[in-house]
Amino acid sequence: MPSNPSSLSASPIGKSTTLILVAGMLISGVCNTILNKFQDMQCVDNCDDPDPKKRAYFEQPIWQTLNMFVGEFAVWSVYLYQKYQHKQAKFVAAPPSAVNQLDAAAIVDDVDQRIAKVEDDLPELKGWKALLFWIPTLCDLTATTVMNVGLILTSASIYQMLRGAVVIFTGLFSYLFLNRRLRAFEWTSLVMVVVGVGIVGLSSVLFPQKKPDETVLGSDSFDYSSLLGVCLVLGAQLFTASQFVIEEKILVRYKVTPLKAVGLEGSFGLISVLAAMPILHVLLAKTHPSFDIVQGYHDFFDHALVWQTGLAISVSIAFFNWFGLSITSTVSATARSTIDACRTLFIWMVSLSLGWEHFSWIQVIGFATMVTGTFYFNGVLKWPFVPEEQEAETERAPLLSRDE
Repeated sequence: MPSNPSSLSASPIGKSTTLILVAGMLISGVCNTILNKFQDMQCVDNCDDPDPKKRAYFEQPIWQTLNMFVGEFAVWSVYLYQKYQHKQAKFVAAPPSAVNQLDAAAIVDDVDQRIAKVEDDLPELKGWKALLFWIPTLCDLTATTVMNVGLILTSASIYQMLRGAVVIFTGLFSYLFLNRRLRAFEWTSLVMVVVGVGIVGLSSVLFPQKKPDETVLGSDSFDYSSLLGVCLVLGAQLFTASQFVIEEKILVRYKVTPLKAVGLEGSFGLISVLAAMPILHVLLAKTHPSFDIVQGYHDFFDHALVWQTGLAISVSIAFFNWFGLSITSTVSATARSTIDACRTLFIWMVSLSLGWEHFSWIQVIGFATMVTGTFYFNGVLKWPFVPEEQEAETERAPLLSRDE
């Protein structure tokens, strides 16, 4: 994660291309969260029982984590295709003129030269050094699995809003471990995010949302399962923040393209999840059926709608990462952060339209407070009392979330 997003800004692209990238990121990002929640709501046992409470629903967070890493692994196809195109372009016959030959090379290597200006002195990440990405991958694996459990216990919009708390922990970890000094207005922004997250979490507990085994919206005044879900999603942000900080530690020391980084994490994630599944089965299957590998296999593959949704989740993750990386490289990382916040709003609107939850003004206030704090922290909005040169001194790439 470079320290100055403007240094990596790409050459301008057409408005139509930008709109396609923005729409693609929004649609794929919304689909990802909605599809994960939809998969959680699928009945896998006793589906014909007239009593909804006796039905069993898909609750396999580790399989959903596997979906995510399959999607990230698929990014390799884009990376290898770009490498192939790059190699083919170099073999195109050049005009005899030395000047023309230099011009052709400049066109082919435009992106590489732009990045090289920032990363000239960095060694390339290759060989055994690539294993460094296994560390943030393990953080990602833990965070995603815990969040998937939290998603089972709370609504899709609350889940997505609470994920915005990652900016709090990433800001703190950057201060503690990256020696990044946060100024007063940045601490103020983080306080706003904390307040917003607290309000969103409170709305989930006081106004419980509709569960798969309920025919009407929950009417309990206090929902302990939602409280647990909120705590799990918030706790998972500690691991996500750790992932971001470790990734930045790696990226400031080694030269690696974002696509390759995502592909490496996808590869290491697949290996890690497949290795962890039998271990979790032995340790937790008897008390927590969600980690029963045999039960999970049957729940996933014996029900067409479940595995088809899983396939769609992997595809949406792959496209979300690709669109997001394209926006970061061609527009800016700040633009990606802004679009990601809009994604949360669309997820909430879709959930409302599907009848999965009901409207809450408390949730609106919390979301607005949290997004405003995040925008101020990432520089999308400017504090009126902060001089522009002071904000320029602290300019950095926004603290982004990945789906994954």
